[in-house]
Amino acid sequence: MAFDVDLAVARGGRQIAVRFETQARVVSLFGPSGAGKTSVLDMVAGLLRPAAGHVRVDGETLFDAAQGIALPPERRGVGYVPQDARLFPHMNVRDNLLYGWRLTAPARRWLALEEALDLLGIGHLPDRRPATLSGGEAQRVALGRALLAGPRVLLLDEPLASLDRARREEIMAMLERIRDDLKIPIIHVSHDRAEVDRLGGLVVEMG
Repeated sequence: MAFDVDLAVARGGRQIAVRFETQARVVSLFGPSGAGKTSVLDMVAGLLRPAAGHVRVDGETLFDAAQGIALPPERRGVGYVPQDARLFPHMNVRDNLLYGWRLTAPARRWLALEEALDLLGIGHLPDRRPATLSGGEAQRVALGRALLAGPRVLLLDEPLASLDRARREEIMAMLERIRDDLKIPIIHVSHDRAEVDRLGGLVVEMG
């Protein structure tokens, strides 16, 4: 998997720009809060339109300002896990997990529900509601929901930021399994250098 990302946008009175081209399995956007890291994820996902630049994944153009190409989010093959999980409160865990799976063409699905439950260690949670989950459990469900949509790229926005030390270790182990066993390319946002170093790959410093 190759990333070729060159993006710029004005947000909050400042210019956000990033450039990287790599075949690394993990790209970490590293820097302090307010550096524009989440905006970069939003631009890659198609949730924020850049003012200039391009996004190419394995040679396929998802966005190119000069050529007028801007694929909608649902056609980009991107799984996005936001910092606060954003599970649907009126749905149980099973329906949250299957939300993206049901919207994904069968040919693009490469993970089944039971496989996701086993991979993430959440086989005891399907009938629970989000309000009853711990922070670590909610984050694992959010990861499962993204994976079940059959993404070719996973975007992770500060996946450990709101967790205590024990839960941070738990989710980091999950991310390492996703990286090593599923081999899904990841663009990861963090302000924690130890987290970035542990995941490895290319580090893009923003600030």
